[in-house]
This record gives sequence, structure tokens and C-alpha cells, in this order.
Amino acid sequence: MGDDAARPRQATEKTRCIAIVGPYLSGKTTLLDALLARMGEIPRQGTVKDGTTVGDDTAEARAHGMSVGVNIASGTFLDDHFTFIDVPGSVEFQHDGDAALQVADAAIVVSEPDPKRVPALQVVFKRLEELGVPHFLFLNKIDTFDTPVRDIVPVLQPASSLPLVLRQIPIWENGIATGYVDLASERAYVYREHAPSEIIEMPRTVDGRRADARFQMLEQLADYDDQLMEQLLEDLEPPRDLIFDDLARELRDGLICPVLLGSAEHGHGIGRLLKALRHEVSLLDVTRERLGLAAGDGKAQAFAIKSVNTSHAGKMTFARVLSGAFNDGDTVRAASGAGKVSGIFDITGEAFEKRGKAVAGEVVGFGRLDDIQTGDLMQVGAAAPEPVERLTITPPEPVYAFALGINDRKDEVKLTTTAQKLSEEDLGLRFKTCEATHELVLSGQGEMHLRVAVERLKRKWGLEVATEKPANAYKETIKGSTTVRGRHKKQSGGHGQFGDVLLEISPLPRGSGFKFSETIVGGAVPKQFIPSVEAGVRDTLKSGPLGFEVVDVAVVLKDGSAHSVDSSDMAFRQAARLAMNDGLSECKPVLLEEIMRVEIAVPNEATPRINAMISQRRGQILGFDGREGWPGWDVVEASMPAAEIGDLIIELRSATAGTGTFHAEFDHLAELSGRLAEQVLAAHREAAE
Repeated sequence: MGDDAARPRQATEKTRCIAIVGPYLSGKTTLLDALLARMGEIPRQGTVKDGTTVGDDTAEARAHGMSVGVNIASGTFLDDHFTFIDVPGSVEFQHDGDAALQVADAAIVVSEPDPKRVPALQVVFKRLEELGVPHFLFLNKIDTFDTPVRDIVPVLQPASSLPLVLRQIPIWENGIATGYVDLASERAYVYREHAPSEIIEMPRTVDGRRADARFQMLEQLADYDDQLMEQLLEDLEPPRDLIFDDLARELRDGLICPVLLGSAEHGHGIGRLLKALRHEVSLLDVTRERLGLAAGDGKAQAFAIKSVNTSHAGKMTFARVLSGAFNDGDTVRAASGAGKVSGIFDITGEAFEKRGKAVAGEVVGFGRLDDIQTGDLMQVGAAAPEPVERLTITPPEPVYAFALGINDRKDEVKLTTTAQKLSEEDLGLRFKTCEATHELVLSGQGEMHLRVAVERLKRKWGLEVATEKPANAYKETIKGSTTVRGRHKKQSGGHGQFGDVLLEISPLPRGSGFKFSETIVGGAVPKQFIPSVEAGVRDTLKSGPLGFEVVDVAVVLKDGSAHSVDSSDMAFRQAARLAMNDGLSECKPVLLEEIMRVEIAVPNEATPRINAMISQRRGQILGFDGREGWPGWDVVEASMPAAEIGDLIIELRSATAGTGTFHAEFDHLAELSGRLAEQVLAAHREAAE
């Protein structure tokens, strides 16, 4: 690693933050290493296979051979400073980079030239377009291309609402890409393995392709430049400066997505990519304007993009400085709280190097800001900054869950506190205790996401937990009515215990809950004891004859009797329990299951498979329509038992190359009968033994 501390930091206006995004296994982490190697920040480029990359250097990333969190590293190229934030490609971990994307100056979308990548690319492009982040498309693995580039770009175009503007064409020799032609500068280059490309004389073999591709590029640029359009119509050669100015302006304004070629593994096209970032990506002032941040107020502000808990420096808050300068010891305030900066650090993967201050544009780590949360806009001073609408973080909805079991009982309290820390690190995780099943449930974005979380619990905090499928939260109700007496009488010397009640139990319409009333005449049950009767009834409803919470029941206290000395709140509470225990069993108890209303979003070629999937899971299709703002996508609405949704996301992603999503919310309770009900009851009895 180059000695970043010994190198003077660049001026604010020369510091850019670039996000690296793209589908799973597209080569993002390899590209990060290639960029760092080309800038001279590392002596040689590592490989994911060998576990030698700067990114993905956590134990979990190494074990699984994939990015499981953002990777951050910085470097200098031709006197400009860059911080790269490599965002995981797996849909289960993409949320980890959401905050970073919001404050990035630009993004590099990395993808293979594969038509099957279109749905996954569309998800990435859509998010960048929503945020207004300028972005390039880097077609990686050019050494594996088996389709002409002129055919690839039209195939990928449906993934982007912006025109994909091809900037380069490859030079082919015997079916191998040996270099490229830059269509803007009209220069030809030959690739050199892990070294800068060398300029060569323009090969005659590319003349026809070059002319066609260049004219198409100019036509696309001219759609947003009348001067260039006039020159093309008059068959005039436009000045190169005009072309480069248009490329930069139209990128900045979110009008185009330039397309570059290369191979991250071999270091091909990296220099051209860096030059495009340097010359065409706008600086921090433009990003601040996009975010709606006030300019020129002189306040030191930063946006928290991630939190991690370290063994040596406590909680570390990764943040991009958006204005001013931060010094060690500064007091900062945000909506979540306040804190005093205890150390400022450069970030390179999992390595941190302490430094003195941080200036606008840079991404650094702030030590021990325990009350600052991911997504906070913080500033130095006595007051928290005003909220900024475009700087908001919405954690993703959980789609998969584990029930956690503690192997060592003494770790139960530790797990409670640790869960909070892990949730701070990863906003896609949720910990909660299910009231119905009394299980501690960890939910998140998929099976791998939760497996990695469990591995982190062990590695970082020494907690061993067992995982299993969460139990389903069934309920029960009654179909019949009865009137039943409960009498509690006990004499043990001195004051005894006496309570006597007559209860009428009857079913209510589905969704009514519980209703208690009384029709006592003549003080048969003294008024002061009636609340105790209701409390005893409620006690019994927590677990009915079938072993589940009882709902949709009406109970009327109709009569009873009391003793002038021996009656008490406890006696009447117990009498109500006795009556309910006997009465509920007489009222034809039945099992209820939760029915969810589900919205499933998928590419439309997968819709038939989703319809079949819903039927197989006892679901009912309610309708479907095109997904608004998503060409080529459908939204299928259905009702489905909650018990069938547990592993829905696994099958859904398998059917849609990882792109399908769903949203589920409770709709109603429905009776469960027959073989399925018998299986639920048998399993419940077995678990209780």
C-alpha cells in the first residue's frame, strides 16, 4: 500500500467520491484493485480468488468469495484525489452502499456484456437515476466478449432510461481484443497487461466500424446540443473540445450514460476510465447543489455513510465531508445525537490510519461517535444541521428470518446489547422478540445475509448462536357459544378465598378482537371485583385449548356471588380463569393462520413462473399490472398464508436471476383445518413437551 499519510492531501476542489456498483460477480472488487494499482497506491493488483484484494478483506468476505459490505479506498491520479466506494453486487448486501451512493459525485456501473444481466442492471440504473447520480457503464471482461460491441449496447439499453453512449470500440486480432479506439479523441491504443495502454497508429481494419460508431456517438450528444447538431447536418467535423465539453456536461446533467470498455482482471482500459473520471466528473460543489445543501455558509458538515465497531477504536463512523474541515476533538451534532470526534482515520478496506484533519470532499472514519447513526447529516458546533430531504435513508424491508438460540445461557444479555451494535453496522438487519412465539428473531435480506450476520456475531463478539426456521404465529378462535360457571373456594384458616362467576362466551366476527361486558344485577358481583374478572378472562385468552392466543371472542359476566370476608380480587380473577378454561373447550375451538397481502415485482418474462409459485404456496392471485416506472416489469398482487412466505424470497430470486422483490403485510386471519391444522397442532404439542 502506498504511504497515504506521507503524501499531501489534495485541495478540496480536486477530491472526488466515486461509487463502484453493478450486478453480482461483475468484477467490481477487481476493478477497485485495478484502479488502485494504476494509481500506484498498491504495488500489485490482487485477485478475489487468491484473497489478496484491498476490498473484501473481512473474514466473511474471504470465506464466501463475495462482497458482504462496502469497500473503501483512496488514491491520487494526476494530482486529483479519488475515494472509491465499492458497493456489494449481491442483492442481499446492496443496501450497505445506499447511503454512500447519495453523496457520491459519480458512479461506475460494472457489468459483463451479457443480455441476461439486463434485469439486474435495471435495478442498479434505476437507483442511480432516482438519486440523480451521474454514472458510466464499464463493460468489463472484454477478453470474454463473443458478441460485437455494436450489438451489445442495444441489448443492454432497456436497462437504462438514459441513452447508453458508446465511447470506445475494441480492436480485434484473431478474435481477441488487443486494444481500443477512443471515439472522442480518435486515437487508437493497444492494451498492456497491468500497464498503461500505448497509443498506436489507427488500424485500417477498424475504419468502417470507427466511422459508424463515432457518428452514432455524435448524434446522441447532438440531441442535447443544437450547435453540434448543426455541424453534423452541415457535414462539418466538430471541434474535439466541443465533444469533450458535451460529454462532461451531459454526464453531469444526467442526460447520458457513457460506455467504456476494459478488463479489470488484466488492467485493460483502466487508464482511460481514470481520465474520464478526472475530466468529466463534476466536483463537490455540483454534488452539494444536487443534494440541496446550502452553499457558502462555512459550516463543517459530513454525512455518515456507514458505522462499524472495531476492536481498537470502538465505533467508527465512515462519513463524507461535504463542507468545511473536521479536526480531532471537534464536537459534532446530528438528529440522532451528539459526540466528540476521537480520532480521524483514512480507510483502506479493513485498515485504518490515523490523521490530523479531514477536509471537504474526503471520505474518512470518525472515532467514537456513538450516538451518530448511518444516514445522519452532522456538523461541528452547538446545533444540529437542518434536515435535508435528499439525504434520507430508508432501511430495506426484511424478507427472510432466522430464529436464534443461545448455546450458553449467560450470553443472553450480551446478545441483546450486541444485536444493537450489529444493527447499527447493517441497516438491513432487524432483531426482535416475537410476542406470539417468544423467539428472538433475526431478519434481513436473505439467507446469505443472515449467515454472514451470525458469523460476525461469533468473530467480533464471541457469541455462538444456533439458527432455525422461525415458528409461525398461529391463533385460535371459537365457533360455538356457552354459558359456564367458575367458582374458586379455598379455606386454609383465617380468611379464605371465594369468587364465583357466571360467564357467557360467544364468537365475534373475524377481526373483532376481544370484547368484555357485564350485566350484573343487584351487586351479585361487587363492582370492585369486576375488573379482576376481566383480568382473569384475558389471562386465559393468552393460551386457549389449542395452545395459541384466542381472538374474536365476546365474554359477558352475567352473574356470580361473593363472600363478605373471603372474596378478593385474586379470588375473582381465579374464578374467571376456571370458567374460561372449561368454557372455551366447549365452544368448538379452531385454528387460525395469518393471511398476508403480497405484492411481487418481477421482470415480465418471469411472471408466469411467479403465478405458478403463488398457487403452489396456497396463495390466491388478486391481479397484476405493469410496474410503474419500470419498463418490462410486472407487479403481481396476491393473498398468501404467512406460513408460506418464509422462504419465498429464495425461490423468487432463483426464478428472476436475483432481481425479484416482494412486500408483504398482514391482511386477515383465516381458519386452518384438515391435515395442515393437524400437523401444526402436533408440532406445537411436541415443542411444548
